[in-house]
Amino acid sequence: MLTSEQIERKLDKILLKVQKPGRYVGGELNSIVKDWDKVSARVAFVFPDIYDIGVSNVGLKILYDQVNQREDALAERAYAPWLDMEALMREHGIPLYTLESKRPLACFDLIGITLPYETLYTNALNVLDLAGIPVRSIDRDETHPVIIAGGHSTMNPEPMHAFIDAFVIGEGEEVIHDIINLVQKFKGLRVETFEPANLPTFKREDLLQELAKIPGVYVPRFYKTSYMDDGTIAAIEPTIPDIPKVITKRIVPVLPPPPTRFIVPNIDVVHNRVSVEIMRGCTRGCRFCHAGMITRPVRERSVEEVLQAAEEAIRHSGFEDLAFLSLSSSDYTDILELVTKAAERFAGKHLNIGLPSLRIESVSIDLMEKLRENGRASGFTLAPEAATERMRRIINKFIPDEDIINTTREIYRRGWTTIKLYFMIGHPSETLEDVQAIADLCKRVIAEGRKVIGMKAKLNAGVSTFVPKSQTPFQWVSCDTPEQIKAKQALLRRELGRDRNIKLSLTSAEDSYLEAWLSRGDRRMAEVVYSAWKGGSKFDAWEEGKKYDAWMKAFEEHGLDPLFYTHRQRRTDEVFPWEHITAAVRKNFLFQDFRQSLEGQIRVDCRLNCFACGILPTFAGLRRENPGDVWKCPDVKSPARTAISEQLPVVGD
Repeated sequence: MLTSEQIERKLDKILLKVQKPGRYVGGELNSIVKDWDKVSARVAFVFPDIYDIGVSNVGLKILYDQVNQREDALAERAYAPWLDMEALMREHGIPLYTLESKRPLACFDLIGITLPYETLYTNALNVLDLAGIPVRSIDRDETHPVIIAGGHSTMNPEPMHAFIDAFVIGEGEEVIHDIINLVQKFKGLRVETFEPANLPTFKREDLLQELAKIPGVYVPRFYKTSYMDDGTIAAIEPTIPDIPKVITKRIVPVLPPPPTRFIVPNIDVVHNRVSVEIMRGCTRGCRFCHAGMITRPVRERSVEEVLQAAEEAIRHSGFEDLAFLSLSSSDYTDILELVTKAAERFAGKHLNIGLPSLRIESVSIDLMEKLRENGRASGFTLAPEAATERMRRIINKFIPDEDIINTTREIYRRGWTTIKLYFMIGHPSETLEDVQAIADLCKRVIAEGRKVIGMKAKLNAGVSTFVPKSQTPFQWVSCDTPEQIKAKQALLRRELGRDRNIKLSLTSAEDSYLEAWLSRGDRRMAEVVYSAWKGGSKFDAWEEGKKYDAWMKAFEEHGLDPLFYTHRQRRTDEVFPWEHITAAVRKNFLFQDFRQSLEGQIRVDCRLNCFACGILPTFAGLRRENPGDVWKCPDVKSPARTAISEQLPVVGD
C-alpha cells in the first residue's frame, strides 16, 4: 500500500494534466489534520461525486465536525475524482486518498459514504474499487475498513445491500459515536491510553453482528428476503438472534450546535456559502415528499443559537453568502425575527442572506421586505408543484391560484427580477389538462411581472418528473409511462418555448426511470447496479457519465424487467423491499393518507392537528427526556390524536 508521501510524489506528476487540480490537493482553510498515531479510530467520509458538489454537503460537514471533536478519533474527506483524474490515477497506480493526509482510504478503520440520492450508487462502487477495497461486502476481511452508508436514499437500502457493510438509518450525529466506540473496542484498544489490550484479534463477522445490535444500524447480510411467484416480496426476516426485525431510524431529540468552521474550498463550488440549519423536519405532509416524511418530527434551533453560529462561521470563513436551511424555511416559527436580527447583526458586512426553501402560503409581505433589504434582489424560488386545484388536493399541497399570483406579483414589485417556480409532472391521475395548467400559470405569473417591471421580468420553470418514493403515501402508485412523459414535456415546450423570458428546464425521462429503479428496487437490483457499473456507468447524474444502454443490458443479463419497478401499481397489502426499515411513520397512516388522496381530501399542517402518524409514540421516551418547544408537534395526548388514531384502518405496520 502506498504511503502518503508516495501518493504526493505521484500527484505532482499528474495534477497539471487535469481540469481543476484544486479538487485534489486539500489544504483548505478550516480543514483538520490530526496526528495519525495519537488516535484510535480513523474515519474517512466519502461523498461519491465531484469535490465541487460534495464539499458543500451539509450532512458531511456535520459528521466531519462531530468526529473531529473527539480526542480519540479523526475524520478526513474524499470525493469522487472526475473522469480525467480517475484515468490518470488508475494509469499511475494512485488509490483514492483523503485530502487531509493523502493516505489511501484502505488505511482507515471506517469509511462512511454519504448517499443523499440514488444516482450516486455506481459512483460509490467506483470509489471503493479505486480505493483498492473489494466492492462486495462478502469479499472483505479483517484487513479492510468497515464500510457504512447513510443519507436519504438509504431509507430503501436494498439495491446497495451487497456492497455496504452497514447502513445508518436516519440521523447520524449520535449513532456515529456508537459505531466508532464499537470499532475501537474490536480493535482492542483502550481509548484512554491507546495501548493494546490483551484481547483476541477480532473477527469481522463478530463486529458486524455487534453493529447490527446498535439502534438505527442495518447490517444487510443478517437479513433474508424471500419472493413470491409473481416476483413481489413474501417476507424479509433476520437470520440471527438478538437483532431487530424492523430497523427504526435514529433521531437526535435536540439538534446539536451546528458546525461553524466551514471548509473554504480551493475552487469555486456549487454552494460557496455559510449554511446554518435552522430546523429539521416538516409538518406539511406533502404526499410526494420523501424528505418531509422521513425527517419528522420538526425540531427548531433558537434564533440566538442560529445567529451565533452564523456569526462565528462567517468570521472563520469569510463567506459573503449566508443561507438559513430547512425543508421549509418560511415555516420556521420565528423566521421574521431571525431575518430581522440577522440584518441588524450583519449590517455593513455586505452579506447576502437567503432562505433557499420557501412555501408560498407562508411567505408574508413583511418577510419579503426583510429579504429585499438584506440581500441582492435577483432570484426568488417557490414550489407550487402542481397548477390545478384538483392536483394540489391529491398531493396535499393546496394553494389557490390567486395566492400564487398575488405572491409572485409582490415579489416582482419588491425588486426581484427572476422568479423560479418548481413543478412536477406525473403525479397520480394527472391529465394533459393538468399539465396545460402549468403552462397557463407560468404565463399568468410572467404577465403580472411585466405589469410591474416590464420586460425585466423573468421566470424560470423547473419541471421534474414525479417518482413515487419509499416511506410516503404514494409508495403504492406507479410512474408515468415513457409515452405519457414525452407527451407532457412536448406540451410544455410548445406552450412555453416561445417566450424568451421564460426558461423551461425538464428532467429527462431516462433520468427519472433510473431514479425509480434504484429508489423502489429490491435486493435483485444490486446485481443490476453492479453490472451497469462494470459496463461503464458512473456519474449517472451527469451527461458525460450516464450510459442508459449499460443499464438496459444489466436488466437483461439478470432477467429482470425494469417496468416491474416503474409502471406497476402496488397491491394494497404488498410487502415492500423496505418493509424492514421504518422512518417511524406507520404504514397504515401512509395508506390512509393515500386513500384520502384518491378522494381529493387534504390534511392540514400537523402542527395544527395531529394525525397519529406514529412519530410521537415511537419517540415518546426521547420527548419526555427532552421537553421543551423545540419539538413542533401537537401534544401526544391531544384529543385530535386520540380521535384520529381510532379511525385508522390496520393495513400492517
